[in-house]
Amino acid sequence: MILVMLAVGSIAGFIAGLLGIGGGMIIVPVVLWVLQMKGLGGIEHAQHLAVGTSFAIMVFTTFSSVMAQQRKGSVDWAVVRRMAPGMVVGVMIGSMLAKRLSNEALQIFFIVFVVLVALKTLTDAKPKPTRSLPGPAGLAAVGSLFGMASSWVGIGGGSLSVPFMLYCNVPVRTAVGTSAGLAWPIAVAGAVGYLYSGWNVAGLPEGTLGFWYLPAVAVLSVATMLFAPLGVKAAHKLPPEKLKLAFGLLLLVIAARMLWGLLAA
Repeated sequence: MILVMLAVGSIAGFIAGLLGIGGGMIIVPVVLWVLQMKGLGGIEHAQHLAVGTSFAIMVFTTFSSVMAQQRKGSVDWAVVRRMAPGMVVGVMIGSMLAKRLSNEALQIFFIVFVVLVALKTLTDAKPKPTRSLPGPAGLAAVGSLFGMASSWVGIGGGSLSVPFMLYCNVPVRTAVGTSAGLAWPIAVAGAVGYLYSGWNVAGLPEGTLGFWYLPAVAVLSVATMLFAPLGVKAAHKLPPEKLKLAFGLLLLVIAARMLWGLLAA
């Protein structure tokens, strides 16, 4: 199980660096699988544990990714400063509300959300040349919505912020780099929120802290941190069109995997 987690964590870290996401869309299903292998897949808060654990891992993954993107000069820190506070507030509110949602509701939201973003990315609709990013108030409002959505699916927000910036005519490499910069505060806020909301929940298995499953945090964090910088290097060598295609296809594969697991359950 540890070897599988190391392998998948390496893939998640590489893709996080490549596409500017936190890696949660890969990590959440992996943590669910780990819980199932430990005989914990059917517990009441399995999905909450998977999402909370994903955020805790992303604290390390996204930090590694954004440092690598900064060295490439791909992070627009002005956008990060304007969107990050709203994202943090949205994540904290969403994580407090999450424990009131059922496992099935969170999983269905995850699947629908991922498919919609994938289709939007793959259609590659060209935005109007005059469209640009909104002002500070608009970016803060968009950030709060993205943060709340991210808190319910255990992601770093890249699957929302990257398409949004592309829609606003931001170059794809800058969109990916800036998304990495936004993913770290989301990860920290989400990890703290799920730690707090799961602190006094009864019936959680051994090895948990709030809604963090610590064995998965320890193993997956190491793998993702090591491979995120490699993904950043690859992103700066691939053509922009290939990056968009990879992003959209990844989302569809993950949605299909989650739907299969939900139907099987």
